[in-house]
Amino acid sequence: MKPEIIITARGHAGTMATLQSEFTAHLLADAPDRAAFLKQHANTVKGVATFGPMTVDGKFMDALPKLEIISNFGVGVDAINLDDAKKRGIIVTNTPDVLNEAVADTALALLLNAVRRFPQSEVYLRGANWASRGPYPLTTDAGGKVLGILGLGRIGEAIAKRAIACNMQIRYHNRRKKDVPYPYDPDPVTLAKNSDVLMVVTPGGPETNKLVNAKVLDALGPQGFLVNIARGSVIDEPVLLRYLQEKRIAGAGLDVFADEPRVPPEFFTLENAVLFPHVGSATVETRKAMGDLQIENLRLHFAGKPVKTRVV
Repeated sequence: MKPEIIITARGHAGTMATLQSEFTAHLLADAPDRAAFLKQHANTVKGVATFGPMTVDGKFMDALPKLEIISNFGVGVDAINLDDAKKRGIIVTNTPDVLNEAVADTALALLLNAVRRFPQSEVYLRGANWASRGPYPLTTDAGGKVLGILGLGRIGEAIAKRAIACNMQIRYHNRRKKDVPYPYDPDPVTLAKNSDVLMVVTPGGPETNKLVNAKVLDALGPQGFLVNIARGSVIDEPVLLRYLQEKRIAGAGLDVFADEPRVPPEFFTLENAVLFPHVGSATVETRKAMGDLQIENLRLHFAGKPVKTRVV
């Protein structure tokens, strides 16, 4: 018999098709009554494939007493309570590494677009302003600037390589220093003070909630730029909006928001912000690789073998 799993939401189509083919899969998103759905499958479901930000906590896990593994589509596992999983002996996996390059490309694109205002210049051209009002106003170089990376993990290091190719200088802050050739700053405020562009690449979750706050933005200053490809929760979003409106920082490039897909409409009126709809890893190749790894972890577990990318 096929192992029985729950899929939390509609995700990558190819991955969904394979999950539904290889496993006896039940889609939680289609359930009109979530509690009744979990009760119906409580004694048979042994795996969960997670997509998106739905919370998977101890209460959810207790509703599935046979649960053995939660396989997440994505590297970030902030929606899964890892302590709750660990207490119950439930394996949690994610999909690291396979998305590093795509997310780093997105980060560099956001950086360049925020600093050089390329999207705004295209709007200017399409509005027939070049001929009537003259050249688009001058912006500033990325080359020669200091990029402060808040969270120098695998993706952060891939971003650093790209930024160095653009002749930028790198600094970073992590919870712990790393063996890398970049200067280390002891806290986010110091990093922001020493940077022209602050790149946020930290995990989400309670430990980093609103890590980038007014003190950090004050340190970044009116000539500084902020880029976020991590989680919207890492930034105090109302404060960031106000600082952009008041030009207390020079600009921002944002791929993530606090309450996706609901973005405060005030962001849409800003000329000093470049906004992406969480497309960091959104390529055909990367999403397939993420799905393949999510599925492989489930296959390995149900075959009695060690999973590939265990978090807890």
